[in-house]
Amino acid sequence: MFYIFPIKVGRVPHPHPTPFWDEWSEALQDGRCSPAAGGCRHLLPEDPGGKDQHCGLQLLFLPPSLSFPGQRCWGFLQHGCSGRRPPGADPLSHRQYSRDAEGSWFRSLFVHKVDPRKDAHSNLLSKKETSNLYKIQFHNVKPECLDAYNSLTEEVLPKLHSDADYPCDLVGNWNTWYGEQDQAVHLWRFSGGYPALMDCMNKLKQNKEYLDFRKERSRMLLSRRNQLLLEFSFWNEPLPRQGPNIYELRTYKLKPGTMIEWGNNWARAIKYRQENQEAVGGFFSQIGELYVVHHLWAYKDLQSREETRNAAWRKRGWDENVYYTVPLIRTMESRIMIPLKISPLQ
Repeated sequence: MFYIFPIKVGRVPHPHPTPFWDEWSEALQDGRCSPAAGGCRHLLPEDPGGKDQHCGLQLLFLPPSLSFPGQRCWGFLQHGCSGRRPPGADPLSHRQYSRDAEGSWFRSLFVHKVDPRKDAHSNLLSKKETSNLYKIQFHNVKPECLDAYNSLTEEVLPKLHSDADYPCDLVGNWNTWYGEQDQAVHLWRFSGGYPALMDCMNKLKQNKEYLDFRKERSRMLLSRRNQLLLEFSFWNEPLPRQGPNIYELRTYKLKPGTMIEWGNNWARAIKYRQENQEAVGGFFSQIGELYVVHHLWAYKDLQSREETRNAAWRKRGWDENVYYTVPLIRTMESRIMIPLKISPLQ
């Protein structure tokens, strides 16, 4: 939080012609000039020439991150007088900071100039050589129906995956092991982007077997949600792999406006997580809950996960990525998932 205390100062009796800067600094250090004290109570000394002066004193308290250590508060002084400055005062303390100057150093502390972008964030971050669109589904299943749900899913979904008339592919299918319980997660890829998605949806509306499947499935669910995703350009494309593996889906909900910064940091850091082939795919949301990132990892088991993650910390540069990306996160979640029999990612 910033505290701003504008104070107008006129002729004030002062028994000693102490330089203004020195006395102001002392007031800062002993607490007489602080937000808790209600502002700066320090006043300019009387002008020795006996002339009335109209001076303005503005003290801006900066947040702790910009404060000097060892002081309760600090500020920058704006001091303008129509006559002479107080005797003995440091001329630097009376520098005029223009309120209107675009290049002002004082203004630059608080005004962040944003370079205009010529393209959407999604185009800057996603792969340009492909037009793949991904859909992730989260199905919360009634506990007593999970086995029946899995059996029904394994019967119907592979038919869509193998049918050339449907421009969609199964990427992975899982049950959550650790995290939200009795949950199924499905990841689809639509080759051709939004037109492929709409083509597939329109065809499914005419597919009687699929409509019966949805009706039967609805009796087993407590809730469901989905998101449309794009893949980060610097991540691997998720390809089928042999098992057995466990999968970790790490979900990060970012602060709005931070996706580019997230991508820039991870583009440099992903190399630290490639040695054991654990990186499966990285995605960010386009429709559904926004500013959501999903990272998908594969490990042989939980012990392998622990060892792989610890090894990353011994690589120079990984700690820097964590340092710069953690402040961008609002919430984060980890799911450990077991693949279903039909999942191309085993």
